[in-house]
Amino acid sequence: MEIIENYSLKLYNTFGIEAKAKYFADVATIQDLRKVLVFRRQKDLPILFIGGGSNMLFVDDFPGIVLKLNLKGIEIINEDDDFVYVKAQGSENWHNFVEWTLQNDFGGLENLSLIPGNVGTAPMQNIGAYGVEVKDYIEEVQTLVLETGDERTFTNEECHFGYRESVFKNELRGQYVLVAVTFKLTKKNHKLHVDYGAIKSELEKEQIFDPTIQEISAAVIKIRQSKLPDPSQIGNSGSFFKNPVISNEEFAEIEKLHPEISHYKTDSGVKLAAGWLIEHAGWKGKRFGDAGVHDKQALVLVNYGNATGREIYDLSEKIIEDVKVKYGVTLVREVNIIQ
Repeated sequence: MEIIENYSLKLYNTFGIEAKAKYFADVATIQDLRKVLVFRRQKDLPILFIGGGSNMLFVDDFPGIVLKLNLKGIEIINEDDDFVYVKAQGSENWHNFVEWTLQNDFGGLENLSLIPGNVGTAPMQNIGAYGVEVKDYIEEVQTLVLETGDERTFTNEECHFGYRESVFKNELRGQYVLVAVTFKLTKKNHKLHVDYGAIKSELEKEQIFDPTIQEISAAVIKIRQSKLPDPSQIGNSGSFFKNPVISNEEFAEIEKLHPEISHYKTDSGVKLAAGWLIEHAGWKGKRFGDAGVHDKQALVLVNYGNATGREIYDLSEKIIEDVKVKYGVTLVREVNIIQ
């Protein structure tokens, strides 16, 4: 393992933003990870972990050490007649892991197909799509304490999962590195989630009325590919903003002025479609130099080539301000801003 100075991060973030790390290391073992943590403590450096680089925007160079983790492996650690417990190392590509579960006919993650990133970032963000959140299938999360290198395992409850949130993104942000995740998946009697409009329509179009988990995954992949740009072709991080959740009272006021607004009810209020808000505020397809809003999915901000992180960030600020003025709703970024 080598620690490199003044290292370009352009190939390590899906936005394709040029930014430099003061130090960089590619780590493939827990032993090497502990060595880097000692180096970091000795020099009193900020630290940043990069997995798939899919949920971050570099607004500036990073003044500390960036670690590219390459902790790989998938294993079944326990099972009974109904459930299987699968442990995946944090650097496993998320979609490849979902495909592995489907090949083994393990249910639960099919709606989360093709989400960019690695397994280790899934619990941090509590990734979700098409009516499913990963928290519902996580048994525990294995971590290392950054200050000591000691291991600590978090139960599902200790992760304090919320909508695109977890304890690792909030109270314990920057204190732990997630090295592996154990999932509890179904072996039979899979609980299918097909009521989400786009999935239902896609399955009906294919005349599939009693879908398998593999067919649900295929439908999700087709939908995502039709809406979301490939980061290898156009720099992006997928959904840039969270779908805002507002109270029933707030929604009643907005609905009076905008009866056509896209929404659905939740236990905690009403969830609005951020993409709908951005599109109807007039931002869909807008481009400012090489920074823009995707022309098929307004929830996605894109780098058409040489945009800076600051230009993407400034565009997001303008969108937030405009949506607030037009709809009275404050959008929150889902992407982690590195500055």
